[in-house]
Amino acid sequence: MSNQDVPLISVITPTHNRRSQVVRAVKSVLAQTLTRFEHIVVDDGSTDGTAAALAEIRDPRLIYVGAKWRGANAARNAGIERARAPVVTFLDSDDVYLPDRLERTLARFDQNPSLEVLISSFLSLKGSRSTKCINRETFLDKSALQRALVSQTIFIAGSAITARHESLLAIGGYDSDITRMQDLDLLLRFARRGGAQLSEDIDWKKYNSENSISRRRDGYVAAYANLIDKHPYIADRYPDVPPFMIARQIIADTLKGRLQEAFSGYLANRSSKALGYSLPKLLRGYVVGRRWRRDCYDEFRAKYGARAV
Repeated sequence: MSNQDVPLISVITPTHNRRSQVVRAVKSVLAQTLTRFEHIVVDDGSTDGTAAALAEIRDPRLIYVGAKWRGANAARNAGIERARAPVVTFLDSDDVYLPDRLERTLARFDQNPSLEVLISSFLSLKGSRSTKCINRETFLDKSALQRALVSQTIFIAGSAITARHESLLAIGGYDSDITRMQDLDLLLRFARRGGAQLSEDIDWKKYNSENSISRRRDGYVAAYANLIDKHPYIADRYPDVPPFMIARQIIADTLKGRLQEAFSGYLANRSSKALGYSLPKLLRGYVVGRRWRRDCYDEFRAKYGARAV
């Protein structure tokens, strides 16, 4: 194999029963200005003809891996293990890259050999609404990255993340036990290792599919409890943040008339060993944690300008 045959960057896409969306995603990768890449699509047991649809795309850079995995994170890890390039980036099956995504991304890593993680900006599409989710250009060290992630004051998403292959392997890839907030979990583990570069370049489009886990109204509190269980230092270092995040969700559900979801969220909190907050603690956390998060947001906005337009 000549050097020209070795990909400079690997794109990994997990998919499950999204035939039309994943074909759209693949076409956005094949249309890139940078041509030395591999696109690994890991099909997690689709039954909608995904394999046949992708087989019609005859391009050696597209690598189809079909099997029944344990969800999207296990599929992502299968892609990481198979990747041949020194830099790995991700594309969810319902998202699309803009034409210069790979070229701009790889240039960042070529210019900075010490860079391990890049978080780009994106365009979020919900129906007819379009929102520019822009992280202003800066490098966040370990401490700043952790605070930004815990306070949720920067924009993150799976298709925004690019990392060096060896760094992904070093932190163990994605956690297969997490079905929601997996990108936050991955970046929190990266924050123990080093910082991350934020890019203000909008280089992909996020489509909010009906079957997206992040769109589900139920299960947030249980998912957040799982995250805190994986990262217990968050409750120790930022004691008012978890009760704020839980109270915020319960209040939002209540105000929107989703009383069953609100009650289920409270019960999930009470039954969690990682959380278990009483109503007074939730109320205090909501007040104090909200103030702390607002201060973090103002600080990051002043320094880095992270914003939605």
